[in-house]
Amino acid sequence: MKAMIFAAGLGTRLRPLTDNMPKALVPLNGKSLLEYQIVKLREAGIRDIMVNVHHFPDMIIEYLREHDGFGCNISISDERDMLLDTGGGLLKAWDGKEAVLALNVDILSNIDIQSVVNACRRDDDGLLVVSNRKTQRYLCFDDNGYLCGWTNVSTGEIKGKDGKHLAFSGMSVLNEHTAAELQLYAKEKGSKFSLIDFYLHICGREKLKAYEPEDYKMMDVGKIDLLEEAEAFAKSL
Repeated sequence: MKAMIFAAGLGTRLRPLTDNMPKALVPLNGKSLLEYQIVKLREAGIRDIMVNVHHFPDMIIEYLREHDGFGCNISISDERDMLLDTGGGLLKAWDGKEAVLALNVDILSNIDIQSVVNACRRDDDGLLVVSNRKTQRYLCFDDNGYLCGWTNVSTGEIKGKDGKHLAFSGMSVLNEHTAAELQLYAKEKGSKFSLIDFYLHICGREKLKAYEPEDYKMMDVGKIDLLEEAEAFAKSL
């Protein structure tokens, strides 16, 4: 299995730090957000890792070179000409020859990556890591635990079908046979699109399973005023 770390975002909510560096290199306890993710993947035995770049791309490339990829085989997907969002970014980087675990660089968690890998079944098309936390937007899953829709509970909007409400946690796995569906979707929508929109597009005919880890704790390190809390959270992992 390969991994894809989405690190190309502008990090506007982390300004002024991201006025001078990419979000992926924002430090917590002397380590970058990117290092936390790479090391977690490496410890689970995943060493083939793709990283997309856009905002201060050369800083990320040089950082990975200076650290020898933290012992991993890192490939760079260059999006400096245009941000492609998560779906377009994955399509550009992933050859579809083996399953891929995709994750956001700015979401820290205590998740055991190996447990995610072990939960993937060959007869499923994908796996979505979710939690039962409170939010406004949820993925909806049917009685068998497969994605069937999306809802915004604050507005009542529903896409697809309603079901059990679980919050997406920024990590998912796509099996290699789903790559063809990703390519077809891009032909219809263009090169820039989100993975969530893609998942909702295929969920009526493809099996995208919910995976809710036990004792799961996570934090979105997306706002400048949360960095102190994020440092404490990172120390607890």
